[in-house]
Amino acid sequence: CQIVVTAAVTSVSSLALAVGPKPAPLPQPQTLTLGLVKVGHLSPMLFMADDVKECNVQLKTAEFVRYADARTGLLSGSIDISGIGPADLAIALAQGSKQIVGLTGVASSPKYPVVRKGVEINDWGDLKGKRIGIAPGSAVWFQFAATLAENGTPYSSFTPVNIQGGGTAFVQALQRGDIDAVALWEPFESQLVADGTAYFAKNMDYSQSKAVGAELGLLAATRDAVTNKRDAVKCFLWHYKNREEQLAKDPQAFAQAYSKYTGLPEAVTQESVKLINLGGVLDLDQLQRQAKTFHDLGVIPKDTSGQINEVWDPTLLEEVMK
Repeated sequence: CQIVVTAAVTSVSSLALAVGPKPAPLPQPQTLTLGLVKVGHLSPMLFMADDVKECNVQLKTAEFVRYADARTGLLSGSIDISGIGPADLAIALAQGSKQIVGLTGVASSPKYPVVRKGVEINDWGDLKGKRIGIAPGSAVWFQFAATLAENGTPYSSFTPVNIQGGGTAFVQALQRGDIDAVALWEPFESQLVADGTAYFAKNMDYSQSKAVGAELGLLAATRDAVTNKRDAVKCFLWHYKNREEQLAKDPQAFAQAYSKYTGLPEAVTQESVKLINLGGVLDLDQLQRQAKTFHDLGVIPKDTSGQINEVWDPTLLEEVMK
């Protein structure tokens, strides 16, 4: 069964809508394998194993450091559902796979370069000659690179320093003085600011590029799970959005959940939640712009903007929201 969503259909914004009636328990137990990427805007994941039991759904979990690893897990079928990066649908399509189906965005936030204290970066021209830590192919890098292209800042004007692994490697590199600034993600951005290592260059928000937008990630499932475990996926999505809604209304509860989910101290997560707006802002039009732009920039080898509707299915979200 192929899922095809026409270009006229876009996502339902969880910022504007509340969850509908709780799904009834499944007549027979089902199991979902959930990929856990330990970033703050996915903190509702903390509650999912217990919550979905109400639907007669059992969760198995697998942890991933990066969105790219979770994308690989979905492509291989080793997990059923996970958070991934907004560009991962286009990347998977360019690799010839329609195995991953996007369901909804999860959160947005402003994005500022995190600059080591003692280094002056106040506008895009100040990047010239600086060493900037990046994670090539990451969701944050897509936002950063798109903004540079749109505002005419040459990528060659600074020295990009590719840093592999999770956010801790970026933190350590900036603390050592190996780099001058980073294009990073939460909670590591706030960690560097909270410990006095760095400051936010707040004149340089790179979350608002036309091509990429402010979305921090999306929930996605395998095509097999959407087709053959649809009621279980629907149960998961209802409970996720329910928890998301609760945490969005209570910053203290969000900071506590964030701390438990990521293992970071609340002193860091309390700062981080000030930046994160829970609730997806992604839609099909934005996905199409991303796919086309990153092909034009040579990042993705194939323009998949005409196919992205085949791997974006907002109908499950429509069914659980009111």
